[in-house]
Amino acid sequence: MRHNHGMILDGRQAAVLALHWQVNVIKPEGFFGGMLAEPVARSGVVERAVRFHDAVAALGVPVVFTRFTVPEGEGALVRNTGFMRAVGDAQEAFRPGAPGTQIIPEMREQADRGHVVDNQRLSGLTASGLPEWLAGRGVTTLLVTGVATNLTVEQTARNGTDLGFTVYTIRDCVAAADEGVHAASLANLELATAGCLTAEEALAALAGEGAGHHG
Repeated sequence: MRHNHGMILDGRQAAVLALHWQVNVIKPEGFFGGMLAEPVARSGVVERAVRFHDAVAALGVPVVFTRFTVPEGEGALVRNTGFMRAVGDAQEAFRPGAPGTQIIPEMREQADRGHVVDNQRLSGLTASGLPEWLAGRGVTTLLVTGVATNLTVEQTARNGTDLGFTVYTIRDCVAAADEGVHAASLANLELATAGCLTAEEALAALAGEGAGHHG
């Protein structure tokens, strides 16, 4: 691990982006369940991310959940990849009110306490108004959790970096369908963003700043 343990993050300028923790992605009955539910369950990532979200919220750091949805009229959906064509064709399963679109039960309370943003892109920071929302709160550092590592997590982390945010992926709070792909994606993010931290390292860095002064 290349990160020095004396690192300090200012919680007043930080936010967690909790990406695609929705039934369609995480649960067996969800649209992508056949691909992701089993590896996600095996990884134990949901329990670790629940603990991390609770811990950062206790420090006063906002937790923002993103949901991939397709509203009536398709919103900002562009069918320019196989992935987007598939969800466009199955858009009833992605309506904002559909069961599969809801935040998973383990995190529903966290989402109710936090902030939820819907969009129709792989990156949570595109066509969502989220960068402006974050900037308006003085947020400059993003801590990313979610599924899948190589899809929304990597896309959002790279996008956030290009937008000028300092982005850290929480390596034990993300997961992918394939362990090799997950590892390769984290290796990419080590270079393309501020790097990857464990939940423990991120919390220690936030606690070092006395992050309870968010406001």
